[in-house]
Amino acid sequence: MARCVQEGFELVKQGLVGCWLCKDLSRFGRDYLTVGQYIDIIFPSYDVRFIAVNDGVDSQRGDGEGFAAIRNLFNEWYPRDTSKKVRTSLRQRGTSGKHLGKPPYGYRCDPNDKDKWIMDEDAAPIVKRIFDLCIDGKGPEQISRILERDQVLTTKALYASRKGKPMPKNPYGWSDQSIVGILERQEYTGCTCNFKTYSKSYKLKKRIPNNPEDMFIVPDTQEAIVSQAQWDRVQELRKNKRRPVKAERQGLFAGLVYCAGCGSKLHFATCKGFEGKQDHYRCSKYKSGRGECSAHYIREDVLRELVQERIQAVNAYIRSDVEGFQEEWLHYRRADQE
Repeated sequence: MARCVQEGFELVKQGLVGCWLCKDLSRFGRDYLTVGQYIDIIFPSYDVRFIAVNDGVDSQRGDGEGFAAIRNLFNEWYPRDTSKKVRTSLRQRGTSGKHLGKPPYGYRCDPNDKDKWIMDEDAAPIVKRIFDLCIDGKGPEQISRILERDQVLTTKALYASRKGKPMPKNPYGWSDQSIVGILERQEYTGCTCNFKTYSKSYKLKKRIPNNPEDMFIVPDTQEAIVSQAQWDRVQELRKNKRRPVKAERQGLFAGLVYCAGCGSKLHFATCKGFEGKQDHYRCSKYKSGRGECSAHYIREDVLRELVQERIQAVNAYIRSDVEGFQEEWLHYRRADQE
């Protein structure tokens, strides 16, 4: 369902819409189940008249209602058939050995052949250095600090400087995730790696990682930045990466509390040397002054007391007016269901 339809439905729920007018049913949506639910159930419950001009559908007059269900089914068949043709075309291109995506950091397209990748003279040595640092025992955060210290332009900053676009706020602020993405990119060994992800249906946007045996890999399609042995060694190190030993206890509110400043989750911080009073939650976007947020944190014992006080206050309110609480609870439950 299109975003504009979702925004329009918010106005419907507020009682601000009396008639929903569209050019035809396909402009309203191509999922016949969802479209049918809106036309047959949701719009009538809010007394909204639905009109599809080109299809001759008018819910108030009863015109075209019987044919609308069949037309909705045909409207869904169209994107299903288009998706099948696109998938077939991509499969043919991918299995021919051509790259399906743009070149990653470290490569660029050959000016004489857009399907061929050549080394980027500025970025390829950085990629090689990142792999060398990982083999030397450095983790993504340590590598990002080293690159920032040496004032190495990030991927976004490098491309911005070449195209004459405004530079990012911190042109040397490498993120840990960017380092991880480079370390896991198999194309740096000189191969073409297609079909790394897939979707279960054309209706689902989420991409799912593919199994290695289901990928299509063609070796020696461009000059390698790192050897296959180096890449395999990095994957082995990443798979068996070591982390500090954690205390044998779990935060009571882990995964439930968020930073009031930036809205990110607060991570539970503890260790075996803590006696309990030092256990706390801190903003996930704060990383020793290098993150996007400040050092927002709260101790777990303080948070536990605040939650306990709130629970006691709610219990006291329920006991003081049981019937009023039941009416209020039913009101909010109906709102959630709608």
